[in-house]
Amino acid sequence: MVSIGRYIRNIRRSGVKKWMRDMMYIGDAKYGQCVGQDQFGNKYYENLNPEDELPGRHRWVDFAQHDFNATQVPAEWHSWLHHIRHQPPPQDTVMQNLSPPWKGPWVENLTGTRGAYKPYNTAAAKINPWAPKVAPRNST
Repeated sequence: MVSIGRYIRNIRRSGVKKWMRDMMYIGDAKYGQCVGQDQFGNKYYENLNPEDELPGRHRWVDFAQHDFNATQVPAEWHSWLHHIRHQPPPQDTVMQNLSPPWKGPWVENLTGTRGAYKPYNTAAAKINPWAPKVAPRNST
């Protein structure tokens, strides 16, 4: 529920600068407790006060980059944001002890950018394009 009282209350709690940034980036005035930060600088917040936030909208991420997308959220934080895990990753003992040896460094999805994966073909072409042969003219 969006109301003038909620906006004024959040301005008082967080300050005008943070309130303006939230309105510009996420389009909503939010205030909550910072529960952690990932390796990319994204901050994760939670507000459990039922009069401040609607159910299901009480966990959110504040992206570090201006140009952001959902693939910039690591899997462990994604599971907390979507209520798959109850505790955030810094406080969850299962997530702290879970580090498989095959897990490499996390990389965001680069589709549509210059860093996107582009396969190359090592097989010979089945159809060769026609290339005209140019013969010099006789000038007499």
